[in-house]
Amino acid sequence: MNCIRTCALLLYTLILPVISIAQVREVKELKTNWKFQKGPEKSAYQIDFNDSDWETVQVPHDWAIYGPFDKEIDKQTVAIIQNGEEKASEKTGRTGALPYIGEAWYRTHFDIPKLHKNQKVLLLFEGAMSEPKIFLNGEKVGEWGYGYSYFYFDITDELLSNQENTLAVHLQNRGLSSRWYPGAGLYRNVSLIIKNQESIEQWGSFITTPKISSEKASVNIKTKTHGENNSLLTTIYNSKGKEITSIASKGLNTEEFEQELFIPTPQLWSPENPYLYTAHTQLFKEEQLLDEIKTKFGIREIKYEAHKGFSLNGEVRKFKGICLHHDLGPLGAAINKSALRRQLQILKDMGVNAVRSSHNMPSLEQLELCDEMGLMFLAESFDEWAVAKVDSGYHRFFEEYAEKDIVNLVRATRNHPCIVMWSSGNEVPDQWGKEGVKRAQFLQDVFHREDPTRPVTVGMDQVKATMESGFGALLDIPGLNYRVHLYEEAYETFPQGFILGSETASTVSSRGIYKFPVEKAMMKKYDDSQSSSYDLEYCSWSNLPDDDFVLQDDKPWVIGEFVWTGFDYLGEPTPYDQAWPSRSSYFGICDLAGLPKDRYFLYKSRWNTEEETLHILPHWNWEGREGETTPVFVYTSYDSAELFVNGKSMGIQKKHEQTPQNRYRLMWMDVKYQPGTLKVIAFNENGEEAAVKEIHTAGAAQQILLETDRSSLRANGEDLAFVTVSLVDKHGNPCPTATNALSFTVQGKGSFRAVCNGDATSLELFHLPNMKLFSGKLVVLVQSSHEEGEMKLIVEGEGLQKASIRLTSTKKH
Repeated sequence: MNCIRTCALLLYTLILPVISIAQVREVKELKTNWKFQKGPEKSAYQIDFNDSDWETVQVPHDWAIYGPFDKEIDKQTVAIIQNGEEKASEKTGRTGALPYIGEAWYRTHFDIPKLHKNQKVLLLFEGAMSEPKIFLNGEKVGEWGYGYSYFYFDITDELLSNQENTLAVHLQNRGLSSRWYPGAGLYRNVSLIIKNQESIEQWGSFITTPKISSEKASVNIKTKTHGENNSLLTTIYNSKGKEITSIASKGLNTEEFEQELFIPTPQLWSPENPYLYTAHTQLFKEEQLLDEIKTKFGIREIKYEAHKGFSLNGEVRKFKGICLHHDLGPLGAAINKSALRRQLQILKDMGVNAVRSSHNMPSLEQLELCDEMGLMFLAESFDEWAVAKVDSGYHRFFEEYAEKDIVNLVRATRNHPCIVMWSSGNEVPDQWGKEGVKRAQFLQDVFHREDPTRPVTVGMDQVKATMESGFGALLDIPGLNYRVHLYEEAYETFPQGFILGSETASTVSSRGIYKFPVEKAMMKKYDDSQSSSYDLEYCSWSNLPDDDFVLQDDKPWVIGEFVWTGFDYLGEPTPYDQAWPSRSSYFGICDLAGLPKDRYFLYKSRWNTEEETLHILPHWNWEGREGETTPVFVYTSYDSAELFVNGKSMGIQKKHEQTPQNRYRLMWMDVKYQPGTLKVIAFNENGEEAAVKEIHTAGAAQQILLETDRSSLRANGEDLAFVTVSLVDKHGNPCPTATNALSFTVQGKGSFRAVCNGDATSLELFHLPNMKLFSGKLVVLVQSSHEEGEMKLIVEGEGLQKASIRLTSTKKH
């Protein structure tokens, strides 16, 4: 496929806790007053079951994140084929060492006003981990297999109208079901949709923009409805709510409408200008309003062309992307929009323009934010097809559910302009053999049937096999996971004329930890189970960031990369999966708390072309290393710089192409440590001084420093502020090696939610209000209540002056 043109898209019906649209549609989120209990209670689905002694929780909820961490939970004797292992060995922490395995029940009660005979009710789940079985008023109304899928059931016949209804959900998480921490429970939203029988079908609207010019854009809207002889009115509004155009259509003996509208001088969606329109679609029978939805969408054009690459709105550009697992660090898998927004803003500030959901369906909130913030999206579906990676993985569901899961993924999300391609799989063992080729074709065909406007990729790690079998040739976009040495051969072999780095780098590091001597190393391990933040250590299958930079810069047919990973995640602690207590990854550009590692600034120096980058590493507190070689690296957007140690020049370094590292980093390898000051002066292309940065050897820690990502929260009981806590000496210099134990108290109209220090070996629990600093920092999460007012976070530590910070919450966001 040499060229795929896609003009597009976005749908999400606005969902608030309760929305009433002209009394024809109501969406009610079931968030509060859930009862929860682990265990296989056989009668918990019955109406009269006594759940009074169960724990009361709020959904979204992840039961496993509260711990404790335990080596025995996910201890396995296995050879990890994806890592090139041939001999089995004992592994720990692969799924986070948190208690996600087991059965559990959720129960809640809700009232539905008396339904008219022409009304119906849908029950929508946006994710339930895992294998949910749904019971209403003692009757089973449905079940699903995949824990990452969105799905819904029509529960009209089982409802008790105008009285209390009992909803019970049984979940079962099996051991050996995941390669990372999957979370547990009702970790995404659950809602009721009350509407007329004659109405717009759930996820039944599909908006595309097939023709775009500077003068006008055509908007094509296909809408599926229930009921014949109705009419459809669609009105389009700009981002400020001003009406632009409208169209009315009469349906005679059909339930499907197709409308075409035109928008003059359209604003195009892009990372630089994430402009969103709204389509207001209303279904009528004569003059009676039956149903209506509001759909946000963007106008944009994408192309994938042989030998040229990817273009957005006619501009050739590369994917500066990262991969993300679905957990949110100390929150676990429980979705939280403010946590997602912070995560995406940190990445966008680094220069990221694209996100890959790895290796499963993204949350709807994540897509909404990417639409609003201007981040392109690679929406992935599966980590397994019919051949197993883990004993209890998705292969058990593939034959029955694969098509249904893709249909729900596409229909629920295809109107999001951020989505620029689909992925049907990641490193699936089915890459080998003829059956795998057939499955790849089948899945791609389903995607094309449901959405003919976007291409499909697969993250391939068995590149030689896919060259020989035809697997890679049939894909719209051949995605290579690592295998930088095979890029040229793949480009020559595959017919598409371009290659995507669907997963790259897998460099490992621990924030603020530096190891000596400084050298490139594969699968290097140390006694403290940390990896060096000199960013020169990688895994047996992977490589360093600079190796991918070379391909991006020198090969126009390499259309971009998605780095593994933007943030550390729970589970998969390579290269320490045999070294308890490691229980989370080292791959992140940011750590589990969302604090940037040094690597963040290496990527920023290349990706963020709007801002200056000048970053020095390591820190300069090395008591006991006086006179020893302590290399200094500088990550900068400038081409050259001069380093000074206590005022003495260490010389000027300039980027050059001798090695990939020399091309993208400035490195002084022979610096001898002396306490004092490191100073760097960066020069512009004319050799003029352009920027200066200093770091200092810190003295004893004396003060607690608090910095919040936001000072005003929404008073909705779930909004979060992330407060970074660090220690400084009497001169205000950060103390980069501090490991003091601190405690946290929140007073007023908020509460302590969690804390995280980013240490992959820490067994301290996130939900308890005390934790040690790691490399001088940690992050405290403060949560709003439902009341407006002020809250105060107080942080204390032995021998330190107590510190506090004030936040406010309001309903007026």
